[in-house]
Amino acid sequence: MKKVFAVIGILLVWANFICAAEELFFFCGAAVAVPMREIIKNYEQETGVKVNVTYSGSGTLLSQMELTKKGDVYLCGSPDYITIGVRRKLLIEETDKIISYLVPAILVPKENPKNIQKLEDLTKEGIRVGMGNPETVCLGLYGVELLDYNNLLEKVLPNVVVFAKSCEDTATICVLKKVDAIIGWDVFESWNPKDVKWIKLDKKQIPRISTIPIAIPVFVKDRRRAENFIDYVLSPKKGGKIFKKWGYIFDVKKAKKYAPEAKIGGEYKLPEKYFKLIKR
Repeated sequence: MKKVFAVIGILLVWANFICAAEELFFFCGAAVAVPMREIIKNYEQETGVKVNVTYSGSGTLLSQMELTKKGDVYLCGSPDYITIGVRRKLLIEETDKIISYLVPAILVPKENPKNIQKLEDLTKEGIRVGMGNPETVCLGLYGVELLDYNNLLEKVLPNVVVFAKSCEDTATICVLKKVDAIIGWDVFESWNPKDVKWIKLDKKQIPRISTIPIAIPVFVKDRRRAENFIDYVLSPKKGGKIFKKWGYIFDVKKAKKYAPEAKIGGEYKLPEKYFKLIKR
């Protein structure tokens, strides 16, 4: 009888090991939350691997990885955070791959009650603006860069009533009409076509187009599994098909049509004047 219980105990330990081995910890920027929910569901059904996903701002996710010492795959809304992650020794250098491109945009409620048509309209008195928190959210960082590039930072920041904690939250405050406009990504219109409208910016006003990179953290438990998941996300017939359905841009030439002179990727650091302005 003791031998039977011993065998059962060994089998239970082995079963737990197998279950644990079939998990993947994924830290995912909220800029792709909508398509990734669908992709993860398909991936789990096709492979049997459980994906434990955390959605948040790109900077917040790096801090969570550092705190928990976990993470098999990291996806962010901007290459800025790949650079930061490598610098902080949280990501394996040169494992990042580009999924798609994001174009900065103004998004307004569908009816556009304040008749916002251009970036300068965000400076008007009484206009309520929302944007991502630039200290933790890639979208917020691009928003500050966009305003700074066009010498509008000092004029628009006083109108910012919400600094959202993620890209998804930034899109939501526009859907709920908590603000008159947000500085967002082009795909937000595809997320909520019945509720929001994309106001295209002057092509010369956009200093930088973002890339969506995916990379492997230093905490990865099974690198082969992490790479297989990344390949699935990048596959034109798997993840790529779903990203395309939600309006994401894969061709850099198409992205450049919205801003021919813009840089692709790179890094932007918040200027000192931003911190001085928000302390007022």
